[in-house]
Amino acid sequence: MRKFLLLIRRFWTLILFITLEVISIYFIAKSRSTQGIDVINSANATVAYFYQKEQNIVSYFNLKRVNTELLNENTALRNQLFYRQSVDTFKTVSAKIPVFDYSKIDRNQDSNILAQPVTMTIAENPPLKVVRYAEYEFIPARVINNSISNDRINFITINQGSEAGIKPGMSVVSSVGIVGRVEHVSKHFATIASVLSNRKVSARLKLHEAYGQITWVPGHPDFVQMDDIAITLPIKLRDSVLTTGFASFPANIPVGTVSRIDTVKSNNTLSLQIRLATNFRTLAFVYVVVDGMEAEKEKLEKKNQSAR
Repeated sequence: MRKFLLLIRRFWTLILFITLEVISIYFIAKSRSTQGIDVINSANATVAYFYQKEQNIVSYFNLKRVNTELLNENTALRNQLFYRQSVDTFKTVSAKIPVFDYSKIDRNQDSNILAQPVTMTIAENPPLKVVRYAEYEFIPARVINNSISNDRINFITINQGSEAGIKPGMSVVSSVGIVGRVEHVSKHFATIASVLSNRKVSARLKLHEAYGQITWVPGHPDFVQMDDIAITLPIKLRDSVLTTGFASFPANIPVGTVSRIDTVKSNNTLSLQIRLATNFRTLAFVYVVVDGMEAEKEKLEKKNQSAR
């Protein structure tokens, strides 16, 4: 207590000055003068500044939670979108056979005259038949390791495994394009062989419906190659390339855009350099694609292979 009193005594003048300043500012602010309004505005601006800094700090520490919420929301929207896209609709048309009334034929006339049809109707507003050929579900995952190399298969590790329903062979996409296929799976983790590998992916040019396969030529993680394209097609730079849906990837997933067009004189075709839509350097989140009808399709296709 004695030290506290000595401290007050030592800084008494400064304490008195600060106290009088605070009282003066208070009374000025309470008045309706120009100076009072200026004080209030300055105080509000100062308080708002510190509130903004506080909000920035709180937002920074909440980024992980916000990213997780956005990822889950995007997953739900993606599931709804592909649920609507993975169906075909057909109209079943039914017709009635013409009915001939032979009783009205005049026997006195030429017997070669054919009876006229009484009715011939086609069903109006035929029923719409919906056929589902795929049943996609997307499992969100965070990238926890990503190796980008120029001379070997590039692997990506994610924080989801068999416990989340992930199996080897499943395709993986990002929010903007394709990523690769699941290679190995443990209980809580999985590794993905990205398209920056020796695996081929079926793709097509969006505007020209030209089909081919993309492959990675070691040298740059931003580009893949698409060969054997008909030279007669009017392909232009920045034309979009999408997945076909023939393999494990869903149809119409962006692959990238055409960045270079080369002519192969040996077979008179085009070779396209495709800039990937997915930036593997900054890849943070991915979606593992689960096709609920894949097992049925594979079982049927294996029967064809065994019959050869």
